[in-house]
Amino acid sequence: MSDPVTIHEEIRTLAAERDAVVLAHNYQRPEIQDVADYVGDSLGLSRQAAATDASVIVFAGVHFMAETAKILSPHKTVLMPEPRAGCPMAEMLTGEQLAAWRDEYPGVPVVTYVNSSAKVKALSDICCTSANAVEVVRSLDAERILFGPDRNLAAWVGAQLPDVEVIAWEGWCPTHDDVTVEQVREAMARHSSAEVIAHPECRPEVTALADAVLSTSQMLRYAASSEAGEFIVITEEGLLHGLAKAAPGKRFVNLTPRMLCPNMKVTTIEKVRDSLAGMHTAIEVDPEIARRALGAVERMVALG
Repeated sequence: MSDPVTIHEEIRTLAAERDAVVLAHNYQRPEIQDVADYVGDSLGLSRQAAATDASVIVFAGVHFMAETAKILSPHKTVLMPEPRAGCPMAEMLTGEQLAAWRDEYPGVPVVTYVNSSAKVKALSDICCTSANAVEVVRSLDAERILFGPDRNLAAWVGAQLPDVEVIAWEGWCPTHDDVTVEQVREAMARHSSAEVIAHPECRPEVTALADAVLSTSQMLRYAASSEAGEFIVITEEGLLHGLAKAAPGKRFVNLTPRMLCPNMKVTTIEKVRDSLAGMHTAIEVDPEIARRALGAVERMVALG
């Protein structure tokens, strides 16, 4: 087995040689989070991709994230260490489906979760993340919107903005959507003094049990500032590594069975090193699709 410390050093050396920045999502393996220049949620990572001066972006995440980085930085090389890392939710809404959906509702703005393909973003008025979805929808000042692909995030937004009709596409995140009320209640019974923090990709009946419904970056800030000493964390278990750093001395428990996204875990630290060493697995986006998608993504990044 390779020595993670040695590989960490190799990655940092290669990054300096290649003028590269390493970005990692909060759900990545702990050793990948530790070697990254920046660890964050989709919004934070998008902002880093747009702002970086580095000529190479190594994106440890899933495909739509690396694709978004390429849209924001078309002249940079964007490496995705593990090309197999997809997102089932993003695949639940195609460009063709969105075009037909828009035709059903002429003139209704389309808000698309960043967990989507470049083709879908190209047909959207604005993108959002779980961190800013409510703010994005509010900024449109519209009576009704189309929201895809996540029905659960759409439901959360609709609950926060009751004056807006949020018409949702029937997509979902398997990792979050599978969480049941029974699982949460069991965890609450075992940890009676813990605060419950849940991701808005969970079903409405699950988020209704939470003390706070937050994106991953918001969870990190919340845990650090809360007076609670224990938290039940209803999101992918990779965030527990960041939470332990953000709020040392506090206890964080995931559900049973633990919430795991296989796509987030398929990337290894060895693959991060190898992608930098060989400068392979570069992401490309059709220039015309990227051009059309850029406006929706830039509006998301700029908001707030």
